[in-house]
Amino acid sequence: MVEAVHTTTANEHDSHGLKPVLKKVPKAKKKEVLTDKGYKVPKNDEYLEQEKIKNRIQHKAYRNRPLTNWQVQFNKLISKQRYKVERTFGGMKRWFGAGIARYRGLDKTHGQHVMEAIAYNLKRSPGLVRVKCVQ
Repeated sequence: MVEAVHTTTANEHDSHGLKPVLKKVPKAKKKEVLTDKGYKVPKNDEYLEQEKIKNRIQHKAYRNRPLTNWQVQFNKLISKQRYKVERTFGGMKRWFGAGIARYRGLDKTHGQHVMEAIAYNLKRSPGLVRVKCVQ
């Protein structure tokens, strides 16, 4: 289920969006963060440590500084859980054409993203929610 939506302008780097989206998620659901290498910046690492959220951001190799064996194994373990997040984006793109901004302006585009998230949650909810009927 999509818990929060945060929309930014196209010229803002993805790593700046982690803190605002986490502020929108309820405290009880903030146990760990699974993200790709684009979010691996010291500011995000410090924020997660400060908020006592498990840091599951994939490690990033830099020029003349390849990943250690431990970091490669860590990234593989993370990717086995991250597929759930990527599956969400893939489903939204496949079912609702997400990924294409149909409006001009940040507010309208954010509204589009929120509607896509609501539609995704509604489509997935019958398989996730079990309702006991009493007769």
